[in-house]
Amino acid sequence: MARSNRAILVGLQRPGETATEALCLLDELHELVGNVGVEIRGSLIAKIREENPRTLVGSGKLEEIAALARAKECGLIIFDDELTPAQQRNWEKDAKLRAIDRQEIILDIFITRAKTREAVLQVELAQLQQMLPRLKRLWSHLDRQRGGGAMQRDAGETQLEMDQRKIRDKIAKVRRDLAVVVGQRATQRKQRQRVPLPTLSIVGYTNAGKSSLLNKLTGSEVLAANKLFATLDPTTRRLELPSGRAMLLTDTVGFIRRLPHRLVEAFKATLEEAVQADFLIHVVDLSSPERIKHAETTLAVLKEIGAGDRPVITILNKADLINDPMDRAEALAAHPGAILISTQTGEGLPTLIERLEQCAAAKDKKVTLLIPHDQYALLAKLHANATILSSASEDEGTRIEVILPSRLQEPCKAWIIPG
Repeated sequence: MARSNRAILVGLQRPGETATEALCLLDELHELVGNVGVEIRGSLIAKIREENPRTLVGSGKLEEIAALARAKECGLIIFDDELTPAQQRNWEKDAKLRAIDRQEIILDIFITRAKTREAVLQVELAQLQQMLPRLKRLWSHLDRQRGGGAMQRDAGETQLEMDQRKIRDKIAKVRRDLAVVVGQRATQRKQRQRVPLPTLSIVGYTNAGKSSLLNKLTGSEVLAANKLFATLDPTTRRLELPSGRAMLLTDTVGFIRRLPHRLVEAFKATLEEAVQADFLIHVVDLSSPERIKHAETTLAVLKEIGAGDRPVITILNKADLINDPMDRAEALAAHPGAILISTQTGEGLPTLIERLEQCAAAKDKKVTLLIPHDQYALLAKLHANATILSSASEDEGTRIEVILPSRLQEPCKAWIIPG
């Protein structure tokens, strides 16, 4: 493997952070990097009082990291913290090493996972936005390779300006294309909303088991791989409950700490499914030592996208991996009202189904309707999507005692008999 694909990982420990917290983030970076075909030859945590604006870490630590990279025959340094374009240029100048950060790794993973046109466009937009401020680094590198005369620098600057304009034009085009696709998704959402069923979005930290839960509940075959960001596109399935009620469940992209803001922005349209849902199922990996931090990250992103006020059912997944009663009790105490489940063994799923029944019923309303005889379509919709308690034909129409799901209440408002 070439030196450019061999890396040293670097995490930072700031004042107020424990070594354990810094190590957990570095472990997560290790898992991220393992998804992009880079060989990890070493890692370290740099304790800093404050960030060095030039290279993020001080000159002494820079030399220590560079020496480790040379000893391990690595040409790449990967930081867990975000690097500015200027800091990346300074690393290449001072240490003769390429330096990238967690954000670039996450973006690379998203590029390989994107399948649908919407996901491809979203990732392309984020990639172009990241590339734009870093063009200067590329041209500086080429300038050094060619000798860097004054005329060459002038030509490079002209070419740099041309490249920047091209990227801005591409960004504008991708945004236009994405707006069309987002509009199509909005149309699909409106079509689903015409179906009078409660909606739930499954949210959670990446690799917590969201897709596995969707598959278990609905019997579908959504990709449920044990890898980060296996799901980028929302997938909606119908769930039939034992009572006869039905719900629409949507799987969403997983969250992660320090998710690049440009990716949050790019995927807001995808995450809109969570904003529009009646309820959220928050999946937490019970077996992860960082589950509390992961849960906090998920809730923070939900708040950021405007879904912080949605009713939430919290489930602690992968209970089959935690057998100690004390550990289970501690987890339940940390997440009040949560349900222990295992999508592998089925443990806890009946309790979750019961909770979903309660959610569906909470939106129901028992009413008596007098539907005119010419409202055939409405009558058919009621029989298909509501619980009919009694029905009788009268001169003015059909009198029905019915339990109405939430999304049929407005269409039936005009036919409700008071009392």
